[in-house]
Amino acid sequence: MPLRSGKSQDAVKSNIKKLVHEYEHDGTIGNSRPASKKKAVKQAVAISLKKAGKSRSQKKTTKH
Repeated sequence: MPLRSGKSQDAVKSNIKKLVHEYEHDGTIGNSRPASKKKAVKQAVAISLKKAGKSRSQKKTTKH
């Protein structure tokens, strides 16, 4: 399961896709066994962003 390195959105997206496919095939992501696909997707996003050295973006608040 080698993940792509890089900070681009395409690299992150392909890593998420690989991890979710791994979950669907084996029922695991790395050493963990998420209870549902929704949790697996959240975990895949976290792993992919960690690999890219990014964090989840916060919603921007606009001041009127």
